[in-house]
Amino acid sequence: MSGLGYTVPALASVVAVVGAELAWLRTGLFRRGAYWITVAIVLAFQVPVDGWLTKLSAPVVIYDPAHHLGLRFPLDIPVEDFLFGFSLVTATLLAWTASERQEHTS
Repeated sequence: MSGLGYTVPALASVVAVVGAELAWLRTGLFRRGAYWITVAIVLAFQVPVDGWLTKLSAPVVIYDPAHHLGLRFPLDIPVEDFLFGFSLVTATLLAWTASERQEHTS
């Protein structure tokens, strides 16, 4: 069952985080330029570090091929890493933004 170990949870994490924002939290985070700048900064660090860790020529981190799609871009980075990265950063910023909003309305 290819992809079930890493791909499906990675996709589910994106759906859960985006769904939480659109259906429940409604912080407006995705409309903020500062959010997208933050995503770009994260990627600027994630790509070289993750690329070094997952390079096929001498990997530090090895993924079981049975548990991911096998799509790697750029620098041999499994695409699932970007999905989880997006979810982790976005969930953190959503929690922070929602918490700030709650403090200001209390």
